Amino acid sequence: MTDGARSATPPGLTPREVATHCPYCALQCGMTLRAGDTGVTVHPRQFPTNRGGLCQKGWTAAELLDHPDRLTTPLVRDPATDTLQPASWDTALDRVVAGIRAVQADAGRDAVAVFGGGGLTNEKAYALGKFARIGLRTRHIDYNGRFCMSSAAAAGMRAFGIDRGLPFPLADLGRADTLLLVGANPAETMPPLVRWLTEQRGNGGKLIVVDPRVTATARQADLHLQPLPGTDLAVANALLHIALTEGWVDRAYVAERTTGFDAVRRGVAAWWPARAEELSGVPVADLEATARALGTGGRVIILTARGAEQHAKGVDTVTAYVNLALALGLPGRDGSGYGCLTGQGNGQGGREHGQKADQLPGYRKIDDPAAREHVAGIWGVPADELPGPGVPAYQLLDALGTPGGPRALLVFGSNPVVSAPRAARIEGRLRDLDLLVVADLLLSETAALADVVLPTAQWAEEDGTMTNLEGRVLRRRALRPPPPDVRTDLAIIAGLAARLAVAEATDTAPAGTAPTTTRTPGTAPAGTALASTRTPGTELAGTAPAPAETAGRPEAAVSAGRFPTDPAAVFAELRRASAGGAADYAGISWDRIDADDGVYWPCPTEDGPDTPRLFADRFATPDGRARFHAVDHRPAAEQVCATYPLHFTTGRVLAQYQSGTQTRRVAALRRAAPEAFVELHPDLAARLGIDDGDPVRVTSRRGEFRAPARLSAGIRPDTVFAPFHYAGAGRANSVTNDAVDPISGMPEFKICAVRVEKA
Repeated sequence: MTDGARSATPPGLTPREVATHCPYCALQCGMTLRAGDTGVTVHPRQFPTNRGGLCQKGWTAAELLDHPDRLTTPLVRDPATDTLQPASWDTALDRVVAGIRAVQADAGRDAVAVFGGGGLTNEKAYALGKFARIGLRTRHIDYNGRFCMSSAAAAGMRAFGIDRGLPFPLADLGRADTLLLVGANPAETMPPLVRWLTEQRGNGGKLIVVDPRVTATARQADLHLQPLPGTDLAVANALLHIALTEGWVDRAYVAERTTGFDAVRRGVAAWWPARAEELSGVPVADLEATARALGTGGRVIILTARGAEQHAKGVDTVTAYVNLALALGLPGRDGSGYGCLTGQGNGQGGREHGQKADQLPGYRKIDDPAAREHVAGIWGVPADELPGPGVPAYQLLDALGTPGGPRALLVFGSNPVVSAPRAARIEGRLRDLDLLVVADLLLSETAALADVVLPTAQWAEEDGTMTNLEGRVLRRRALRPPPPDVRTDLAIIAGLAARLAVAEATDTAPAGTAPTTTRTPGTAPAGTALASTRTPGTELAGTAPAPAETAGRPEAAVSAGRFPTDPAAVFAELRRASAGGAADYAGISWDRIDADDGVYWPCPTEDGPDTPRLFADRFATPDGRARFHAVDHRPAAEQVCATYPLHFTTGRVLAQYQSGTQTRRVAALRRAAPEAFVELHPDLAARLGIDDGDPVRVTSRRGEFRAPARLSAGIRPDTVFAPFHYAGAGRANSVTNDAVDPISGMPEFKICAVRVEKA
């Protein structure tokens, strides 16, 4: 069954079904949804990424559609009782717009900020970035993907000139002679991908895993390297040192297709294996065996994930593995290469079309004059009216409510109270805001703090596109409409834009007059929606009120016509906006996606090919050559000491996802992983007088959390681990370090210094 295949049920008959994709991780597994008399059920579907397989999260995804905790009406905080109370959409949106206008009138446009999510569809991510820049006219927008893939993205951009998680189809993994996974645990984070690992080993390939824990993935490996957290860069440099010494570097490839190798060669000369072993704990013999498998294998793939990337030196760490791949001549070679395992559902597409602080659609830079002219032309505004770059996610969140920082925040599809580092501090910043608005499907821990909560449609109730970890653009399809008083994010954005336009036009209209439009009915610009003639305040769920427009007034230029609620119209505009950019979607149409198993970007023309594999002939740099960058190990931002003698690291578990807002409410997943835990080695536990199941307290310089102990010989005795999905007393991010990578803005989630004691 292709991505375009779906059952057509005759009118009046049930069940009805659609072919769509799982709402969770970036694998975007194909599935079929069927609506029957007893509700919506999930069924397997043959699709290239998952080949009919689903994990427990996918199988249970439909349970949230009619969950009793689902938000089905707007909520507005009552100042008298400080509680959230049901409200009409008019009341809620008017409250939001009044708050935005008050804050901006007092403190300027940048006093309002927007925080998006890596699970939003391409259409919503695009519209959100556009709304921030020409609706709110603020430079302050970023998204939670900054906490996931930003270090690999930055490393890819500076080495290859382009950022696409996997520059080759996922199926290539099954053909690899050697596959190196660095800081990746797909057996728990994206289980259907393990089919490719099983196929790879069944074909005689060697799987090598680099991880400080014996994870479910590491247990399947032929060789497991177990370094101290924060030393992956040293391991990479040692591997390249060995490859140079043994003559495994592809010197012809390096000479013909790269620049900058001499500086890297000089740098790794100091990383002899014994030095790396002393620092990381990885035995010299294992380093040599790994280098041999990489240097002598025919088809070789190196993949990194969050374990290597979520560090204050994450960009340099990923760069070290890119250097290794380039030195071995892997990128662009059939069946070989370097890639990043993107995490969130639309973690790839969500970082391409304008949610990032420094970005415009098509992966353009917002400070590039040509990019500004192009996008401003699509949006119908002067280029000099577009704001400049904002700041990365943690810097943005940490500035909230502070002097000179944003005083209002709009959140779409994110829960930073649980997911941000130094989470108690960020929770305090959110409480200090004049206005917090959250659009979500459930009352997350962040939504519970909001002044206004706007209920949004779920994945099975809206059409759109997602871009998976391969750069394959896919179709999300609606099985049913949202509940009567629930709107899509596109409708919410359009409704806010409309009210802001009307308010500004009214402010500037001559006394005694009303703003009017001079546009002839039916002549809306291409790619925009026609304004409705519905009386203001009577809009239906899923639509936006239609504002009046004031001819010639830039203040009133932002209208519902500029912000369509139809995702097909938004995607058509996104295609035009991305044309000519690094992430070029111009040749991708919904019909083309429907006709096949998705379309790989870049795809600049409708009648031309897409690009399943990058770098066959050249890299996306001005001279077509990849760039080596010399990088060296540096210590973690925080070192252990007598007071905080243990290393702490975080990660995910099989039955939960991200901040747990959704998965902690699914009964089967809650039974499988009901609460946080602290994993520690039995030898460490014995020294601390802790038994399995004892409540323990983990404390860092920033805070503490509590959870039961779980003893495991699969973790280093100097390291403790906890999953980050849980809120309240078990919130692991209460202790994590907010030091950030100077290039990507990635916080150092994966290592900090803690002490552990019985609670």
